[in-house]
Amino acid sequence: MITDEYFNELKRSLENKFLFLPDKPEETLDSTLKALWFAASSIPKSAEEATKLSLPELSNLQIELLHQLTERRLKNTPLAYITGRQRFMGLDFICDKRALIPRKETEILGWKALDVSLEIVQGNQKVNVIDVCCGAGNLGLAIASLNSKANVFATDISQEAVALTHENINYLNLSQRCIARQGDLFSAIDSDEYYEKMDLIICNPPYIPEGKIKNMNPEIYDNEPSIAFDGGIFGIKIIQRLIFEAPKYLIKNGCLLFEVGVGQGEFFLKSCQRSEQFAHIESLCDQMGNIRVILVRKE
Repeated sequence: MITDEYFNELKRSLENKFLFLPDKPEETLDSTLKALWFAASSIPKSAEEATKLSLPELSNLQIELLHQLTERRLKNTPLAYITGRQRFMGLDFICDKRALIPRKETEILGWKALDVSLEIVQGNQKVNVIDVCCGAGNLGLAIASLNSKANVFATDISQEAVALTHENINYLNLSQRCIARQGDLFSAIDSDEYYEKMDLIICNPPYIPEGKIKNMNPEIYDNEPSIAFDGGIFGIKIIQRLIFEAPKYLIKNGCLLFEVGVGQGEFFLKSCQRSEQFAHIESLCDQMGNIRVILVRKE
C-alpha cells in the first residue's frame, strides 16, 4: 500500500529525532507518527489508540499538514496537545493546554480508586465520588465510565481546567452522573449537601516543589500549566490541606486516595497518622518501589 510505504519512509527519516519523556512510556516513534497521521486526517486519536488502527489515506494537503504537525512535535510541543487526545485507563480524553496531560503513573491511583468504588457499590445503589484538582477530569470520569453506579463531583481551581472537564463529560456521555465546578480544593462544594456524604475522594494534586519547576524538561515546563504541578515551596502545601479538609466530606469509613511525588510518601503517611482522623492507612508503590499513592479511611 502507498500509505504504508510512505509511513515507513517517514518513520525512517525521523529515527532518533524525537525526544521521549520517561513519564509518557506510551509514546514511541511508531505511536507518535501514527497519532500525528490521524491528526492530519482530522481524526483525533491518542498515541495508544492510533497504534491499533489502520492508517487512512492522506490527501496532498493532509500530507503537508502532517509535516507541519511533525515539526511542532520536534520543537517540543507535547504530542497530546497536538492531537487533542490522551489515553487514560483505557479511555481517550480530550486534551489541551488548559490542563496537565494525564500520565500513566496516575493510573496507579485510578485503578485502585476504581476497585474501591466497585467494593462500595456491592452494598449500595451508588457511590459518591469527589475528584479534587481534577484537571482534564480523567480520574473521576474514568471511574464514572467504568462504574455505572458512580456519581462524580469534579473540582479544580482553574476555570479553564473545569471547562475542559465539562467537555470530557459531554464527550464521554456522562452528564447524567458527573458535574464539574470551579473552586479551591473543596470550596466549590462547601455546603451541607456534601458534608459527610462522600464515599470516596480522589486527588492528583500539584506536588512539585517550587524550586524544582525550572529544572523540569522544557516540554513540560514550557507547555503544561504550572498551576497543575506547582506544589509550593516544599511541594506539600496542597496535600496537607487535603488531608486536613477531606474528613469533613467523607462518610464513616469513606476513603481518601491521593498521589504523591517520588520521595514524599513517608512524610505524608506520617501526616495522615498525626491527623488522627483515619482508622486505616496504606500506600501503593510504582514498579521502582516508590510510594506514589496513599489510601486512608475515615474513622
